Amino acid sequence: MAESRLIQGRYRLLEVIGRGGMGEVWRAVDEALGRRVAVKCLKPMGPHHDASFSTVLQERFRREARVAAALQHRGVTVVHDFGEYEGVLYLVMELLEGHNLSQLLEENKQRPLPVSEVVDIAEQVADALAYTHERGIVHRDLKPANIMRLHDGAVKICDFGIARLGEGIGPTSRLTGTGIAMGTPHYMSPEQIGGGRVDHRSDLYSLGCVLYEIATGVPPFDHEDAWAVLVGHRDTPPQPLRTHRSDIPDHFQKIVLDLLAKAPDGRPADAKDLRRRMARDGYAYLSLSPPPAGAREEALPEWTRGMTGGHHATATALRPVVPDHTAGLTGEWTAPADPRAGTPVRPVARPARPTPSPEALAVLASRHSAGLSLGRLGRWEEAGEVHRAVAAEREYALGPDHPDTLASRYEVGFTLSRTGRAEDALREFRRVADGRERALGPDHPETLAARQETAYVLGRLGRHFEAHDLYVNVLASRERTMGADHPDTLRCRHNLAFNLSRLGRLEDSFRMAREVAAARARVLGADHPDTLVTRYEVAYALGRLGRWSEALGTYREVAAARGRALGTDHPDTLAARYEVGISLGRLGRSDEALDLYRSLVEDRTRLHGPDDPETLRARHGLGVNLGRLARWEEALAEAREVSALRVRVLGADHPDTLVSRREIAVGLGWLGRWADALTVYAEVAAARERVLGLDHPDALASRNDEAHCLEQLGRHTEAVELYRRVAALRERRGTRGTQGF
Repeated sequence: MAESRLIQGRYRLLEVIGRGGMGEVWRAVDEALGRRVAVKCLKPMGPHHDASFSTVLQERFRREARVAAALQHRGVTVVHDFGEYEGVLYLVMELLEGHNLSQLLEENKQRPLPVSEVVDIAEQVADALAYTHERGIVHRDLKPANIMRLHDGAVKICDFGIARLGEGIGPTSRLTGTGIAMGTPHYMSPEQIGGGRVDHRSDLYSLGCVLYEIATGVPPFDHEDAWAVLVGHRDTPPQPLRTHRSDIPDHFQKIVLDLLAKAPDGRPADAKDLRRRMARDGYAYLSLSPPPAGAREEALPEWTRGMTGGHHATATALRPVVPDHTAGLTGEWTAPADPRAGTPVRPVARPARPTPSPEALAVLASRHSAGLSLGRLGRWEEAGEVHRAVAAEREYALGPDHPDTLASRYEVGFTLSRTGRAEDALREFRRVADGRERALGPDHPETLAARQETAYVLGRLGRHFEAHDLYVNVLASRERTMGADHPDTLRCRHNLAFNLSRLGRLEDSFRMAREVAAARARVLGADHPDTLVTRYEVAYALGRLGRWSEALGTYREVAAARGRALGTDHPDTLAARYEVGISLGRLGRSDEALDLYRSLVEDRTRLHGPDDPETLRARHGLGVNLGRLARWEEALAEAREVSALRVRVLGADHPDTLVSRREIAVGLGWLGRWADALTVYAEVAAARERVLGLDHPDALASRNDEAHCLEQLGRHTEAVELYRRVAALRERRGTRGTQGF
């Protein structure tokens, strides 16, 4: 890439301005917009590097792009674009003219900075952290080298490579499997070091370390040995700043030492609280005259004078959840290449319209990124509103088949799917797929992504035969254009295997899932999350085939691997533990299952609360195994409590609620209370027919339960009639299901 000096025909590399073990930063020019930028390149890993190590670095690099691209604040480095060129990942950022704080200390021969500069830096970083923390993003590697002071005095936070969404950080969250959580020892919080829960207050501790160092010339724990530094953070109170430098104001020393409290609760509540304290005492810090009468208490710092909003160029935004594509927000539509023929596709004709300005496109790109951020935080309704508005404006400015318009439409479909509006999502994805086929070609990766998402929603709607046909077509195209081992091809094969199991083709599902798991282990690594998802599906198929001993072994291996890679409290790890309990129960090992579910209920309650749906799912498993141990009074009490909670949390007709109500009926039956059981079975059957349809398998199973109950009550004629009705509905469903397959 460096030899060509030109990336994607747009970014011309001029000179290296930074170099590390894993990559380089170049001064460059964006020739499309005529502006100077910085381009960060991740060097390809050589054969001496472990494949999983390369995967970790690439994911860290992508995470920096995803996180930083969603942030729009004067105190955070602006990311303009992201992509891959000739096998090298690159990130295009604003070009910062200045020095990081580590360089400033070096140039000052490790002497501390003037107090006024330290306070100004602290104020600006606190403002930036308040912004990022409000959006649920924790930096997790704040240090002098990641804070830039520009020539005009502005301060910016850089390098969000190991940032995490605050709500997704568990006690062992990390991007590596090599020991302590990623970070830099001199600036790591005690909870990072100890594997505790990391939230925004960890960044405040790291900021305290940075301020201590630039104010005194030395970090709070200055040892050559990294382990001694970590132990210092964890166990040793820092020396007061004034032991190093007598002119440090008492108020400022107090704030820094508060930031360095060992327990998060001992630090300022958040960056806004820190900023208020600094603004309140700022005049005392700087030994300035009191503010003039009528001045606001929170005076703006000097560097904000004359500041304008400026403009952001359009950016390449990446989906924050597991994607099937990358939505390119180019701001300039060029004729794409047809991957089958190797020739350009003729651009679709569109009515003449005023050419939108780069500034207008940049605003839309920023709003698109904001929508992605809302989705990342689980605020899907709000994200949908943002994407619908952006899609409408892009369609007016660029046309209905412009890639950026379709990218917004795709996100609309995704938010509809996440909010339970599957029919609406299906229409949106079909519209996007058709538009992308016209604009980009039928085999373009983004066209295939929309087709695959269409298949996924069809499966969600129970239309598994249609989903199967579509998955088969997408898979053939992916294999032809990308190769059998491309991650997107393997994702499609995984989805096809999942859908096969829902069609009852269990042996086919098992074989395909096993093949995909082996391929993903070879391509991505044995402990990669995608590999483990497919191994989880292998275990599911084994269970459906009645091979519960093999399923148990596979689920246990997945749970252990997820614990190593993701942390013991990660939702995926806990999900695998739940399935271990299912397998134990199926094997008649209910004592072990009961112990497992009790432990799982404790962990789920601690992490998510007693009313969380997954906590209730674990409690349901606990109740089922109480019944298997013939402890029916306890089982019935547990089922009633879980059912009542599920009614409140999920609704009376939610499938999980109905499962709990059925468990009440089971308990009543085993206790000989068949009349009461019949009432509950009939209510569950009616609800399932109302929600799922007369011939849905769950509705039919409930009517079978009801017929069995009638038998127990001696009402044999009614029971036989109901059994016949269920058999007829099953036969009708089976005949309809085989048509066209």
